[in-house]
Amino acid sequence: VQLQASGGGLVQAGGSLRLSCAASGRTFNGWTMGWFRQAPGKEREFVAAMSGSAGRPHYADSGKGRFTISRDNAKNAVYLQMNSLKPEDTAVYYCTAAPDRVWITTQSNAYPYWGQGTLVTVSS
Repeated sequence: VQLQASGGGLVQAGGSLRLSCAASGRTFNGWTMGWFRQAPGKEREFVAAMSGSAGRPHYADSGKGRFTISRDNAKNAVYLQMNSLKPEDTAVYYCTAAPDRVWITTQSNAYPYWGQGTLVTVSS
């Protein structure tokens, strides 16, 4: 199983980026797929996720109103549209997948599959 994240880069504050994550090796239609991020010297933190069965999104407060998660089950992919980026959004962004639960979990140890990460740098 492989999760391949892409779309990171350098952007000025206020700009936008769209991250993509393509999964292979198994289907994740009934799984929650999402994104975490890790800034230098900080712990990995939840960003957003979307359940597989209901397509229900959940966002960390830091991204509400600025980030939009979506997925294409036919392509086994998940996306993160990030608008109005801030310097504090600078981090390595990881895509991840976990079995659907009643509630979307924000705990990283609940997600068994991880991509390699894509770096997002937001300059001020």
